[in-house]
Amino acid sequence: MNGRSPAGMKHRSRGACRSVKLSVVGALLSACLSNSIAWSQDAKPSYSISEKAKAIHEKAYVFDGHNDLPWEIRKFAKRFDDCDISKPQPNLHTDIDRLRLGNVGAQYWSVYVPADTMRAGVAYRTTVEQIDLVHAMVKRYPDVFQLCLTANDIESARKAGKIASLIGMEGGHSIEDSIQNLRRLYDMGARYMTLTHSDTLSWADAATDQSKHDGLSPFGEEIVREMNRLGMLVDISHVSPATMHDALDISAAPVIFSHSSARTIADHPRNVPDEILKRLPENGGVVMINFYSGFVVPKSAEIMKEMFQVRRELQAKYPDDKEKMEREYKQWQVKNPYPAGEASIIADHIEHVIKVAGIDHVGLGSDYDGISTAPKGMEDVSTYPLITEMLVQRGYSEEDIHKVLYKNALRVLRDAEIAAEKLRAAK
Repeated sequence: MNGRSPAGMKHRSRGACRSVKLSVVGALLSACLSNSIAWSQDAKPSYSISEKAKAIHEKAYVFDGHNDLPWEIRKFAKRFDDCDISKPQPNLHTDIDRLRLGNVGAQYWSVYVPADTMRAGVAYRTTVEQIDLVHAMVKRYPDVFQLCLTANDIESARKAGKIASLIGMEGGHSIEDSIQNLRRLYDMGARYMTLTHSDTLSWADAATDQSKHDGLSPFGEEIVREMNRLGMLVDISHVSPATMHDALDISAAPVIFSHSSARTIADHPRNVPDEILKRLPENGGVVMINFYSGFVVPKSAEIMKEMFQVRRELQAKYPDDKEKMEREYKQWQVKNPYPAGEASIIADHIEHVIKVAGIDHVGLGSDYDGISTAPKGMEDVSTYPLITEMLVQRGYSEEDIHKVLYKNALRVLRDAEIAAEKLRAAK
């Protein structure tokens, strides 16, 4: 994640999934055909997409590193029969029509579960349930989605005109300190694991909690090595800089930041410092830029620095009164509003990573359906063409834009598979 709190409560409050008239789809399609991204809400601006940008975008596809739709479905509907994403879902960032409008061709679906499931002893079980939900989505919409486990699978799905659907675990608490559980989750389809979420674990320090290990413990190092052997991408979003360094020191495969941005642009602990960006060319990894305003807009990042700690303190204050804890947290949010910012800030983060790490080390990891607020113009999964437009305006070539949209993410997955084959052959 994202702009979600440590316990899983997100900053936006969305009602249960519901459908709206098909005229909304028609309006969205008309917007696409007129080369603009238009919004049904009065507060949303309209941005023009040039013919050049449209052509570049349509020749490629978007490979996004992080979308939290499964958790939203779990919270409000439990199953896709009750939240039919083949119909417009205005209370979500994601539905099938908008995925098509954004030209999303590959997506890591996050199987996030809250950190407090670890304390309750149900993190692994709940993660399995979330993986089952992704499988159910693919089965429910077989003409739209294809479950993918490898880079070759992604290419096969694209040739079939389907959205390649991959699974990413958000937080090492999901394995409950068990390498056997890590292997089981890989066998179920998980292809990356974020080493921590908001809370420091017994084996890895998080970015938004106290340090206990100065990075990774010896067991944490063992987990990284096993992920390399399996071919599971090591995701170092959410972790402390020391954990980032340790993962880069140990990993025999490229790492990813599935949904992080540049700390020099917005000084939030969830973002990536330049000292880490400078190490990416040697490792081969990629930073997939997060769209949450609280992480990417400088003023918003300053305001939201304490959100994880505030939530954690309220949980400690009201361990047996969740309703009161939630009420006080909402009051804190109201007292700490933050600006959404403009879409251009996303391009600023992309450019900074390119400047420091290089064009081969940046991608997109929106965090849609795990965040409350995105910069104006980037409100949902239909808006990715605006990224292409902004990069065209800044002088980037078609090849470089395609690297940002999908090629870097695809290459990293393939490189991790190659590294895993070598490691297994060496034993």
